[in-house]
Amino acid sequence: MMRAGRLACWLAACVLGLPALAQDFTSARYAEPTTRYAHGVLGDAVEWGALVLELSDGTSRRMTLPETLVFEDIAPRLADVDGDGAPEVIVVETSLDKGARLAIYAASGRITATPYIGRPHRWLAPIGAVDLDGDGQIEIAYIDRPHLAKTLRIWRYEAEKLIQIASKPGLSNHKIGWDFIAGGIRTCGAPPELITANADWTRVMATTLQSGRINSREIGAYTSPQSLTAALTCP
Repeated sequence: MMRAGRLACWLAACVLGLPALAQDFTSARYAEPTTRYAHGVLGDAVEWGALVLELSDGTSRRMTLPETLVFEDIAPRLADVDGDGAPEVIVVETSLDKGARLAIYAASGRITATPYIGRPHRWLAPIGAVDLDGDGQIEIAYIDRPHLAKTLRIWRYEAEKLIQIASKPGLSNHKIGWDFIAGGIRTCGAPPELITANADWTRVMATTLQSGRINSREIGAYTSPQSLTAALTCP
């Protein structure tokens, strides 16, 4: 079964190369399924070649990637990363030759992106976007190569650029073939916590960012993906 291209709680997108749009976008979805990238990390051979943006005036716009790129992702993610009150879009964008990167889009097109991992069939699994350390700026977290490097990377969005501010090995949030990404962010108090598994998938981990340092602690045993889902509920 083809993976869904829509995720209501995070959605939005834009059209690369179009002029800035007067109206806000309200939702988005991936479109144009493609098999041009033979990786299948999310359980099938199908990725996405386009992103469809729904505008507040009821119209829609479509962005089609070049043949050298795909969206290797579950769904676009909606987050206000620059603090202006309007959402941007966080996606996993993959080069057929250089592997995955995390990219941010606005209504005017792609704003910025992290570097590609550097080789094909290397992927990253987003955790989420939130002000992790209480400084008023949004951080974006993902697991770099959750099946290999198993490294948490945290980036900060500043002046239309993504700057890596911290990293930590020994964490994961995805297994090969899953059509979902486990865990996420829980905000039971300050600071917010990133919920993942440890590297060998035996423990549920809660990770925080404080004063530029990543701190992780065990909060329970991992027995199934539901272990991470349950940990998102505040105790």
